[in-house]
Amino acid sequence: MTESNNPRCGYVAIVGRPNVGKSTLLNHILGQKLAITSRKPQTTRHNMLGIKTEGEVQAVYVDTPGLHKNNEKALNRYMNKTASAALKDVDVVIFVVDRNRWTDEDQLVLERVQYVQGPVILAINKTDRLDDKADLMPHLAWLQEQLPNAEVVPISAQQGHNLDTLERLVAERLPEGEHFFPEDQITDRSSRFLAAELVREKIMRQLGAELPYQITVEIEEFKQEGRILHIHALILVERDGQKKIIIGDGGERIKRIGQEARKDMEVLFDSKVMLNLWVKVKGGWSDDERALRSLGYNDQ
Repeated sequence: MTESNNPRCGYVAIVGRPNVGKSTLLNHILGQKLAITSRKPQTTRHNMLGIKTEGEVQAVYVDTPGLHKNNEKALNRYMNKTASAALKDVDVVIFVVDRNRWTDEDQLVLERVQYVQGPVILAINKTDRLDDKADLMPHLAWLQEQLPNAEVVPISAQQGHNLDTLERLVAERLPEGEHFFPEDQITDRSSRFLAAELVREKIMRQLGAELPYQITVEIEEFKQEGRILHIHALILVERDGQKKIIIGDGGERIKRIGQEARKDMEVLFDSKVMLNLWVKVKGGWSDDERALRSLGYNDQ
C-alpha cells in the first residue's frame, strides 16, 4: 500500500455536513456495517472509531456527527462539540462533500477544516450519479481555491467506487509507528453500544418524516446464555404521542423495528439473538445535560 515496510498507524477523521455519506463511507472501507445510516440528517450522534488493519498499515477512522447550525438543544451542542473535537488530534482529515450541492453547513465544516495543520483529503461523493463530469469542474476549482493543499478524490461511498485510491492516499499520509490496536479489532465501541445504535437506525428508517429527533436507546440487558444472546432495549421518547408512533397500530411498527434490528445483530454478533424492546416516556432528556451524560453522551 505504501513504499515503506515500516508499520504505519494514525487517526483519520471523516468530517462533513449531516447526511453527506460519512457513515456509509466508513462501512464500505471496513467491509462491514458498523456505523448506522439513514436518510435522516443527524443519524450519527457519537464519534466512533472504525479500525482497519491491512499489512503494515493501521488506519483508525473517526466517524463524526455532521456539523450543523442548529445549536439550540443540549444534544445538538454535544454533537457539534464532538465533531469539532475530532479535528484536533488526528493525522489525516477526510472532508466529504456532495458532488454538486453546497450548503451553509458545508461552509461551516470548511471553515473548521481550513485551520487543520495536517493533510486534508477532499472526497467528492456521489460522482457516479453525474451524467457529465464537466459539470463538476467549476465546483472543484472553487474547492481547490479554498483548500489549496488538499488532495481531491472523486468517490461513491454507496457503490464503493474509487475507495482504494482514497485508502492509498490515507495510508501514505499516516505517520510511521506501532499499531494502536490488535489487528482483528474493528471498533473501540462496546457491543451494547452497537446494539443500541442498530435499534436506533431501524427506528429512523421506519419513521421517515414522522421521526421525532428526541429518541434514544438504552440497553438494559446484554447476556449470552448458551447459543442465544439476550438483549433488552429501552427506547426513550419525550412525549406520549411519540410512544404511540413507535409502537404503531396493534404493535405492528415496533415488531418490525425489532425484526430488522435482530437480523443485523445476528450478523454483527455472530449469534442467535432474542431481542425485547420497550418504549418509555422520559420528558426533556435531549435538552438535559445530566440526562445526556447518563445516556452515554460523554465528551470523549
